[in-house]
Amino acid sequence: MGRRTMAAARVVEPQRIEVVDAEVPDPGPTEVRVKIEGCGVCASNLPPFEGREWFNYPMDPGGLGHEGWGVVDAVGSEVKGFREGDRVAALSQHAYAQYDVVDQNSVVALPSTLEGLPLPGEPLGCAVNIFKRSNICEGDTVAIVGIGFLGALLTQMAVEAGARVIAIARRPYALRVAGEMGAQELVEMDDHWRIIERVKDLTGGKFADVVIEAVGKEWPLNLSAELTKERGRLVVAGYHQDGMRSVNMQLWNWRGMDVINAHEREHQVYIDGIREAVERVATGRLDPMPLFTHRYSLSELGDALHATGSRPDGFMKALIVMH
Repeated sequence: MGRRTMAAARVVEPQRIEVVDAEVPDPGPTEVRVKIEGCGVCASNLPPFEGREWFNYPMDPGGLGHEGWGVVDAVGSEVKGFREGDRVAALSQHAYAQYDVVDQNSVVALPSTLEGLPLPGEPLGCAVNIFKRSNICEGDTVAIVGIGFLGALLTQMAVEAGARVIAIARRPYALRVAGEMGAQELVEMDDHWRIIERVKDLTGGKFADVVIEAVGKEWPLNLSAELTKERGRLVVAGYHQDGMRSVNMQLWNWRGMDVINAHEREHQVYIDGIREAVERVATGRLDPMPLFTHRYSLSELGDALHATGSRPDGFMKALIVMH
């Protein structure tokens, strides 16, 4: 039998992606091979795409893609619980390709009720895990700083939990989306002190019980601390991947706030989050579908990444969809 090949996107050098022929991978004993239907585009892809001195090029075919979903088309000899034809969300690392192999402990089955719908499990699982770490309760006032895909999902879940949500975002479109997700208060992220005074007014001078920073930059992080009440919770959900941060420790100390780094690194908790996210979507408790605003082919991955970085009007989340 001849060598089987597949199309795979490869970052060959900063700012340049090529679709190459790569060998279709065979699953190991405990792995499944997934025929990829699609893969979400994550903002964490931007630094390796743009180029940093610590990355090596060319990168692996399919590399950077970690939000894939599709159909199992081959299983290893020791796999239990999955078979060919099962539709799954996968936590893998080479999903910008037509096929990827994944350990059986890194896939989550998708129910038939979600047939035909895009389901990038990894970012949905992240949102669920961040929400759980935030410990939001009924009656809490929750400020969410940064309304992208993550912030919009957190808005939905906080509203469902009975919280009052103050959504703070730079883009008018993002604020409209937050309102559609149920946020009761919408605040434009423009002037630092104006935002603080607005949230102070909205909370009777007490500020928010929980503040979730979902941007990943220094100014929104410091703004979030200013919006957190005494003995409140500051939840760091933004992906701070570009170096050191200067924070106002005097403020953090004085207010006695809890600071929670909500990024999950334990594999099983990651998978549990994806599983709960799938259940929430299947039962209608979480609806990410309106947030999948832009779809691209594999050959258009570069365009998808540019849009993810520039966030044109109407943009929330890009998907790479296989044809």
